[in-house]
Formats: sequence, C-alpha cells, structure tokens
Amino acid sequence: MTNQNPTHEAALAFRALHTPGRPLIVPNAWDTASALLVEEAGAAAVATTSAGLAWDLGTADGDRLDRDRALGAVARIAAAVRVPVSADIESGYAKDAAGVGDTIRAALAAGAVGVNIEDALYDGEGDDVGGGRGPLRPVAEQAERIAAARAAADAAGVPLFINARIDTVLRGAGGVEETLERAAAFLAAGADGIFVPGAVDPETVKSLVAGVEGPLNVLVGPGAPSVAELAALGVARISAGSSIAQAAHAVVRRAARELLSAGTYDSLTGGLDYAELNTVLGGGR
Repeated sequence: MTNQNPTHEAALAFRALHTPGRPLIVPNAWDTASALLVEEAGAAAVATTSAGLAWDLGTADGDRLDRDRALGAVARIAAAVRVPVSADIESGYAKDAAGVGDTIRAALAAGAVGVNIEDALYDGEGDDVGGGRGPLRPVAEQAERIAAARAAADAAGVPLFINARIDTVLRGAGGVEETLERAAAFLAAGADGIFVPGAVDPETVKSLVAGVEGPLNVLVGPGAPSVAELAALGVARISAGSSIAQAAHAVVRRAARELLSAGTYDSLTGGLDYAELNTVLGGGR
C-alpha cells in the first residue's frame, strides 16, 4: 500500500531533488516573507539559513538559539509555502544524541522534511576552550548524533533528508582527505547528503564529488563558480546560506543611514512594487 501521509510524500519529493549534475538550487530563507519570495521566484524547495533565522529573532548565529524559537520559525515558514521545507538546525539544539532525536521529532512536527546538522563546536563546547576538543566534534560523537536523528525520523515513518554539514574547509580543520573520512562515517550513520561549506574551488569540488558516496551540497556567494559550472562538476545541491539575508540587511542599513544623515533616499531605488509585494506575501488575500 502506498503511504499517503503528506509529510512522507513531501519528504520523498524533496529527496528526489538531489540529483548530481542537475542540482537543487536553494536561495535560503529566514522568515515567512523571504520564504514566500523564494517560492514565488520558482524554487523547488525552501531551506532555512540558521544565521538569518537567528538574526531575525535577535540572536547571534552559532548554536545560541534555542530549539523552540528556531523550530517555531520553521513551522511558520512551512505553513506559509507549498514546496518542501528543510530546516537548518545547526548542531541539533541539543547537548547529546538523545536530545538531537528530540529535535528531529520537533522539526518533523514543524513541517520540515529535511535538516542540516553541522559538526562544528562553538563557545562552551570546545571552541576556544580547554579539554583537548578542537573546532569540530569528534567523528564518532557526530556520527552518534546523526544516527539518533536517523532513528527518530525512521520511527516517525518519514524519509527525512539528513544533510550532514562538515566544517573542515570552512574552519581550516582539514582538507579533502579529512572531509571524506568524516563524510563516509556520517553517511554510514544515516546521513543522506554531505554539505561542505567553503569548498568552491573546482578541483576541490571535483575531488569531493568523486569521493563522497552521496549527494554533495556546496555553499555559494560572490566569487564562487556559477551554478552551471558546479552542476558540470556533479554537485547535487547549491545553497546561498546567509548571503541573501546579509544582502537584504545591508539595504536596510544603507537606507537608514542615508535617510538619517544625508536626508536622501537613493538606497531605496529598485524596491519591489507595493501592490506586487502585498499580493505575494498576502497570499492574494
């Protein structure tokens, strides 16, 4: 019998979007307005940016946001759009693997059919503190957290797409070899895809595509290779991360400073038409 659970079907649809050479393109959103605009632009799915979402809620990025507030925002986004939603849950909003499982159950309840789980450590967990822990979680510990996420999703009957983020390149904690070792362990633990932010050099990307036994996700922004170039290398998912939120907030600051200092309004040129924006964000109501 076919499972007609809408969440199950949405999860399968999201999973199918990860095709090497025909990548899922993700202009990451951080609130309902940005999610609706991303959907209206033609995105096949909406994925959150943890940084943008944290900033929107008045919190710094880096595991400083609590689970309830983060997933409350995800729930609002999932309720607003029709396409599948993937939630960036940082390192799982939990101290241990059991807590990560709780976060996954909450993410599913919020309407997410995909998650990003990162292996970075932040203040208070090993980053710039003693105890011999480095900037990344030990492989075995992170694998246990991913396995808990997989078990929670499987128990719920949802083929959740778990995107294991590896911060070796971003944090200068390792090269291709170290990244591939982590990728293999995380895929074996139940991850479905591998996300390596900071890896945009074509030769590095090519090596990762060849060595990762699953869909590869890269992070893009100004100066990165084009979507077409990354697709040709075999990338399966391309994310903007926090870059769109950063650009949007730059407009706010420029316009505010110009208005308050020069008393002019040139920074507001190119804004969206009021009626068009009202229609898109108001759902036609």
